[in-house]
Amino acid sequence: MDEHEVEYTEAITRRESGQAETVSANRGWWDREASDYLTEHGSFLGDADLVWGPEGWSEDDLHVLGDPAELAGRRVLEFGGGGAQGARWCAARGATVVSTDLSGGMLATARLLDARTPGPAPALAQADATRLPFADACFDVVFSAYGATPFVADSAGLMLELARVLRPGGLLAFSTSHPIRWAFPDVPGPEGLTANGSYFDERPYVEATWGEASYVEHHRTMGHRIAEIVDAGLVLRAVHEPEWPADNREVWGGWSPLRGEHLPGTAIFVATRPA
Repeated sequence: MDEHEVEYTEAITRRESGQAETVSANRGWWDREASDYLTEHGSFLGDADLVWGPEGWSEDDLHVLGDPAELAGRRVLEFGGGGAQGARWCAARGATVVSTDLSGGMLATARLLDARTPGPAPALAQADATRLPFADACFDVVFSAYGATPFVADSAGLMLELARVLRPGGLLAFSTSHPIRWAFPDVPGPEGLTANGSYFDERPYVEATWGEASYVEHHRTMGHRIAEIVDAGLVLRAVHEPEWPADNREVWGGWSPLRGEHLPGTAIFVATRPA
């Protein structure tokens, strides 16, 4: 090999990854994957629906945000909104909505969906969810379906930031991978039912290309997720662990009907800022 050539390598490890590396890796990842992600999962997520996870339960099913009629006139923030499908669902019910995402590529898909979707479009903003460009106490509802939470190194700081922009009495709701999933292989078949790691190992999952991190996902135990919410001054109201519905035969990465029979794939946390 010529001394000026660099051998192409890919590696998957569990190691520490700070905020700067995590932001850089995940912004690049989602910029590259945005179009393919929409092609692969767009029909499942819908253009203007709020789907809480790969199980397929929507806000129309679960009412995590409460009575849909009460969204009218509310100021709503979707953080880590991707294609802003959830924001569009809220806007259709009369809310004033802004959807943020770290990735410009994901916001480009949101603009494509805006162009083909009837009804009001949410405002869009590119932002790191741990450093939101909004004033204190300016939103009535803050939510995310699998956005940002597992993709930031400082998840305690994320909870503080979300609490900052939430008005007193306001509601926070977000879904993320259920913590127990981290003890099992992320595969949809029978081999994904045998634990091969420690639930308590909170080292991030890091994919690296050319020796640099290209994708980073962070794990927290259930206890640590709850502690971060409480330490941010919020009051935990509910934790939902939705079961896999019998009519969902979709396989999405490591999620599958087989694993859904035995393991929770998604956790939804609901909290309020004290009035």
